[in-house]
Amino acid sequence: MPEGDAVYRTAARLREALDGRVLTRSDFRVPRHATADLTGRTVLTTVSRGKHLLTRVEGGLTVHTHLRMDGRWRVTPAGRGPRGGAGDTVRLVLANSEWEAVGISLGMVDLLRTADESRVVGHLGPDLLGADWDPAEAVRRLREDPARTIGEALLDQRNLAGIGTIYRAETLFLRGVWPWRAVGDIADVEGIVTLAHRLLDANKARAGTVTTGDRRPAAQTWVYGRAGRPCRRCGARIRRGEMGAQAQERLVLWCPGCQPP
Repeated sequence: MPEGDAVYRTAARLREALDGRVLTRSDFRVPRHATADLTGRTVLTTVSRGKHLLTRVEGGLTVHTHLRMDGRWRVTPAGRGPRGGAGDTVRLVLANSEWEAVGISLGMVDLLRTADESRVVGHLGPDLLGADWDPAEAVRRLREDPARTIGEALLDQRNLAGIGTIYRAETLFLRGVWPWRAVGDIADVEGIVTLAHRLLDANKARAGTVTTGDRRPAAQTWVYGRAGRPCRRCGARIRRGEMGAQAQERLVLWCPGCQPP
């Protein structure tokens, strides 16, 4: 699932193509909004909120989308050609005279009043890449359940919004914290939150995820994508497993040498 930095970049791409321009086409390919038509309305802006996207349109309306696991937005010059490739499921098209934004395999597509955006993002914790990022509030939310594992707590978007399996793995490795350690047993939760913010912020303007400082393809991360390979620091084999409630398990990676129980 795309993480907060990737969604942040998607919002920037949509702003470049749509902001301040009048829609010449809108095509909602979801049953609930199949008859909706935003043609003739000006797009005001698109903002990211954690892993959610909010495209605000003239007339007090917001298009809410979420990429989930496989979704993406493709932006191309208007009139270039087919909107989807083989196997693509187009869920939404927003176009103006210059650009066409095509939402493919989007996990969520909603049309609601801008005043009601809290219905879809109001449950989220502080946005790691938001202008209103509040680390103290994120720490407070994490500490509300001291018995919960830090690995599960970090992925709960109600605590802080935007972190996923990649940044969880890299943040906990760099802090030397075992993913199954209880939040209440961690003295420096603030340090974990601060580092997660720094990592996402460092990657928000570029494609890919670099946490080592080395941009070479095989050297960009410490543990993510490196299961079974030697740790770059201690040489122990990186381990992988699953974490979370049944049917909601998510991939977790760690170094048994640098992140002991």
